[in-house]
Amino acid sequence: MTSTDIGGAQFGMRAAGEGRSGGTLLIAALILISSLTVFPLIWMVSSAFKTGTEVYTLRIVPEVPTLDNFRYVFTQLPFARYMFNSFFVSATVTVVALFFHSMAAYALARLHFPGRELIFRLIFSTLLVSLPVILVPLFVLVRSMGMLNTYAGLIIPAIFNAFGIFLLRQFYLGIPQELEEAAILDGAGYWRVYANIILPLSRPILAALAVFFFLANWNSFLWPLTITSDPDLWVVQTGIASFQQQYASAQNYIMAASVVVAMPTMLLFFIFQRQLVESIKTSGFK
Repeated sequence: MTSTDIGGAQFGMRAAGEGRSGGTLLIAALILISSLTVFPLIWMVSSAFKTGTEVYTLRIVPEVPTLDNFRYVFTQLPFARYMFNSFFVSATVTVVALFFHSMAAYALARLHFPGRELIFRLIFSTLLVSLPVILVPLFVLVRSMGMLNTYAGLIIPAIFNAFGIFLLRQFYLGIPQELEEAAILDGAGYWRVYANIILPLSRPILAALAVFFFLANWNSFLWPLTITSDPDLWVVQTGIASFQQQYASAQNYIMAASVVVAMPTMLLFFIFQRQLVESIKTSGFK
């Protein structure tokens, strides 16, 4: 064996050792990040089953698990009303938004009309504007329309979402145009093409967007807090915030309410995780 061969073997061994050490560091970093992410959730669930005195201890597993915190939340507070409000607002926004977003995205992806690209750029630019920036003018507009302390005030401003239109447009650009051309040659109009071809092919991306829209509105806090002062219209996030102000020392009740609110979001993720992954793979960011 020549010196060149020996040197190459030593270099390969060093490279393999560095690769293994690098992989070990990545795994360690992944475990650390995962632990930091999951630990607050574990702590929340654990505290929900603790008594008022035990909730301030560092013990993860409750010494005497109890369901009294959940009973208190649903019997002594109108928490079921908050849950209904959140579900009604989230479901309505999701259904209406998907209907209008899919039509707008189809028009921007397939129809040719003057100013199409300009309209798309204007819609896309709104992604750069966060809610706190437009909160005051939006509040003034909603108040002038008489929608304070109403379901309309909670629902209508949340329907438009540039992210949904953008994602659907990119997905539609990836659909073979020959399918639509064949349908048009057979006498189908744009509405029939949209209803019979585009929508059936859009099920994966629509399912993913439905999860995104529902969760975003289910977890919405700032806008409902801004326009609702009537407790009968409070959503779960607003209810927990007011509950925390009234019972700041009763962390076990707050944790129990938080667990109840988190359950639908976790359930939706586990049910639709395949659609979420498929939407990311097939959305075709062009």
